[in-house]
Amino acid sequence: MPEPRKKITLPYLFDKVARGEPITWLTCYDFPTAYLQEQAGIEMILVGDSLGMTMLGYESTLPVTMEDMIRHSQAVRRGAPTAFLVGDMPYMTYQPSVETAIRNAGRFMAEASCDAIKLEGGTAMADRIKGIVDSGIPAIGHLGLTPQSVSALGGFKVQGKDAQGAQKIIDDALSLEEAGAFSVLLEAVPAPIAKMVTERLTVPTIGIGAGVHCDAQVLVVHDMLGLFDRFTPKFAKKYVNLSELILKALDTYREEVIKGEFPTDQHSFHIDEKELTKIKSS
Repeated sequence: MPEPRKKITLPYLFDKVARGEPITWLTCYDFPTAYLQEQAGIEMILVGDSLGMTMLGYESTLPVTMEDMIRHSQAVRRGAPTAFLVGDMPYMTYQPSVETAIRNAGRFMAEASCDAIKLEGGTAMADRIKGIVDSGIPAIGHLGLTPQSVSALGGFKVQGKDAQGAQKIIDDALSLEEAGAFSVLLEAVPAPIAKMVTERLTVPTIGIGAGVHCDAQVLVVHDMLGLFDRFTPKFAKKYVNLSELILKALDTYREEVIKGEFPTDQHSFHIDEKELTKIKSS
């Protein structure tokens, strides 16, 4: 039996990057999935505000609250005690002010035992990153396709496809690094641009739809398991179609109940015939 995994820490992650070994990262929102990710050896887990769409059925991430994020982060931490857990700062929990950002980032650490937080935005959010980091909380920046700003970006589309947009991503990444971010997430960014960012930064990059040259890869777990059919991004590889398997099981259950094929004697409890006779004769 393998020894229990030691707690994943920032020095561990930095050592992997220094050795040129990619870091594995997935989103997660609940205890049973977190437990499985822990058993599989996934090193980093993001409790993403994407739970608004994948778990709560919203049309976007915008309605997600800190209370939603804390509750789900707590469940994930219980399921994955050694993973490096990142809490995703929801909409308007950091944009209003540095003080607001620090207070809400601290909630992830104090209430959910997170190891770091992530927030969206480039140079405009650099002072939030600095304030959070100066407070002793590790922070990850998020550039490219930032879902909380999807209206301003014109929809869920690739970012940085022209020279001006690509240069802004590079400049923003440098600003986040200077502010103290220990890593930068690049979402839906052309692979050559992500490669340039990775080469220019001294901190690790994390890619989701940003090519193979990033130091880590992350996917939304519902996308890679086939559990979210509303839309599937081009960059999301579906490793299994659990929706199909689950629907088949649900259909079979419904049919067996209607036909009286479930439950069977195998799934029922019994009582000694003598005891049953006493009841019948009373």
